[in-house]
Amino acid sequence: MFKSLLFAAALALPFSAFAQDTAASAPAADANKPRVVLKTNLGDIVLELDKRRAPVTVDNFLRYVRDGHYNGTIFHRVIDGFMIQGGGYTPELIGKPTRPAIMNEGPNGLKNTRGTIAMARTGDPHSATAQWFINVVDNTALDHVAPTDPRSWGYAVFGQVVEGMDVVDRIKSTPTRKEGMMENLPVEPVIIEKAELVTETQAETAG
Repeated sequence: MFKSLLFAAALALPFSAFAQDTAASAPAADANKPRVVLKTNLGDIVLELDKRRAPVTVDNFLRYVRDGHYNGTIFHRVIDGFMIQGGGYTPELIGKPTRPAIMNEGPNGLKNTRGTIAMARTGDPHSATAQWFINVVDNTALDHVAPTDPRSWGYAVFGQVVEGMDVVDRIKSTPTRKEGMMENLPVEPVIIEKAELVTETQAETAG
């Protein structure tokens, strides 16, 4: 129980040379499985999103990607043995403005297993905006259980890492420190230099 509460509390706050030349060349998926590459200063992470089972969440995430919201943001919460969270702050720890919160698609059947990406939120099940996290282990305590209790809604999974899990593991192992309300801030900033949609044209050109 304590571990489950610790997991929930860690997500409640609203809060380069290693780049792989081939990351953006990941084959473009169908319309229900768009891919996004996160180009970080520790390497590239390619995400495949599940629009069929998480349409609202995927559309929300892609809109932030197209708007350039994630460019220049950091992973501000890194917990080895749990998850890495980003999408909300600049390296100066300035929070970025967001659009209104979206509905929680936790009941979609997707689980918080290692390598999946899910929306971060406060204690309100329907408070997710732009922040998300990548699970670095299987976090079953974060899965949806029932819609009758706010504590059982879980955290909505909307995709998974298909390339660059080694980069995720590198990020989760980075030393962290406490600064202000940030309990697990990397000592050296881990920056998402750019987030972009991987199109068929890009994949064919890169290939």
